[in-house]
Amino acid sequence: MKRRKFVKLCASAVVGVSASPEILAEAGQELHPYERVALVDGRSQKPVSAAALEVGETYLFHYPYVTTPCFLLDLGKPLKPRSQLKTRDGDSYRWPGGSGPNHSVVAFSAICAHRMSHPAPNVSFINYRHESASFLNRDNEVVQSKNVIYCCSEKSVYDPARGAEVLGGPAPQPLAAIALDYDAEEDSFYAIATVGGEMFERYFTSFGQRLVLDHARTDIEKLSSGNTELMRLSEYCRNPILC
Repeated sequence: MKRRKFVKLCASAVVGVSASPEILAEAGQELHPYERVALVDGRSQKPVSAAALEVGETYLFHYPYVTTPCFLLDLGKPLKPRSQLKTRDGDSYRWPGGSGPNHSVVAFSAICAHRMSHPAPNVSFINYRHESASFLNRDNEVVQSKNVIYCCSEKSVYDPARGAEVLGGPAPQPLAAIALDYDAEEDSFYAIATVGGEMFERYFTSFGQRLVLDHARTDIEKLSSGNTELMRLSEYCRNPILC
């Protein structure tokens, strides 16, 4: 067994005990449990509260590995679970919907499902567009839509309000979702699992050497544990590319 799979198996045993059972039960066979990790403010190191999140802002954290980037978004409206999403292999799964006191907070892997474009310190071709953006839909028609995740490298577009389903472009599946556990008493968020099609094996194989440089660490496949820092994408990336 590869070390990465062994460590994940151990983490799954931990999260199965600590995570909210309703979240774990909702997603079905395409839910991948990892360690329960707290989201903390990158500056103060205090837990991230729902009130501190700005609607329309793009936040970034790393999960389930220390070098795998994720988007966190408050879309400003309640988001219901969505069934019958499918991975590139045709496996169906259920997205658990929004988290937080208003069920408006969502998180997704920021690794594009086509060619794995992702935010890096120097540049990001994949970004959240709160304002209206134009793109070609699945019928090759020019449309405009707000609140989309847009990958400018190959023009894949995702709808974060519907489980990051693909609206246009060559992406073969939705972005993998990050299941969030919201603690109302603490007013804090925890990442507990991924939902949908993962791409981490290919990601590490394709970008391993660059990830070592970008993150100044050699243990790029280390699982996140304890807490993970949340920051604005603009603080993490110097050149976000919009299209």
